[in-house]
Parts: sequence; C-alpha cells; structure tokens
Amino acid sequence: MSFTNGSGYEPLANVVLVAPEIPQNTGNIIRLCANTGSRLHLVEPLGFVLKDPRLKRASLDYRDIAQVVVHREINGVFAERPINRIFAATTQGSTRFDEPTYQRGDTVLFGSESVGLPPAIIQALPPENVLSIPMAASNRSLNLSNAVAIIVYEIWRQLGFDTASELPFEKERYFS
Repeated sequence: MSFTNGSGYEPLANVVLVAPEIPQNTGNIIRLCANTGSRLHLVEPLGFVLKDPRLKRASLDYRDIAQVVVHREINGVFAERPINRIFAATTQGSTRFDEPTYQRGDTVLFGSESVGLPPAIIQALPPENVLSIPMAASNRSLNLSNAVAIIVYEIWRQLGFDTASELPFEKERYFS
C-alpha cells in the first residue's frame, strides 16, 4: 500500500520506521519528509491505522504531498537498496550520526518508540552504519520524530540544502 504525491522526484533520503507505535510521531515525520523531499517507508505492524485522526492531525495536509510507502516486512526495504547505503539509528550505535558522508537517496532505519530496532536488523548492517545521536549520559532516548529530524537535516545539510528549490510544491511557510 502506498500514498504518494505521484511525482518521479528522487528523494533526499529514505526514512524507514520499523513498527512505529505512536501516530503523532509518524504524523510529524510525514510533515518532515514532505518538507525535506524525503520518502517515508512504514514497516508493519503499525501501532495505529493510517486513518487515525491523531496521525491526520499531526501530519496536517502534508500527507497529500508526502511520499509514503507501507511494507509488510523489512526485507522489501533491504532488497531495494545497497546495504552500504542503509544506516540504522539506535542508542547503541558506534558511529555518531554526523560522521558518515551521506548521498542523496540514502536510507535510515528507525525502530519503534518502545523497543527500537530488532537486533537482527542492526546486525545485518556494517558496524559503521549503525548511528547514534549524542545525548546526556543519564538519559535513555530521544523522541522518535526528533531523532528522525536530526538525522534527515544532517543529510540535507551535507548535500548543501541543494534540493530546497526542487521540492514539488510551494506553500506559505511558517512554524507550528
């Protein structure tokens, strides 16, 4: 299942949420992906239905312009991309998120809010592709949508924000 803006636009990044649980986080990430030209991949099981009003509220009208694909399992994501261009974000990553040299179209995997990524997914990747975001030593984790935003904007920053003028829509800009 997918809903997309239909353009042939090459995404800035492929953001993959494995078994996301909180619709508001996914809605925020839909907005982020629409605003950065990234494609969002949701891997089932989802902790909500795609018509959840909380998802709709958080994504506002960006769902109509976002590129979102739903996968039944993670193998579909791995089959479509070279393993060396797939990264995983975890609290146990050995590579700081700003160390890799990203390329347009890279894929970043994020786990569910309560348990993160399954160990088998992390172990399938080269160790240097397992990313972490620094935080205070006494803290456990960041909010999922914040973690996605940090990494997606780092990818975009490294690419010089060069795709900002190529995004397939023009709207009034404001923060909410």
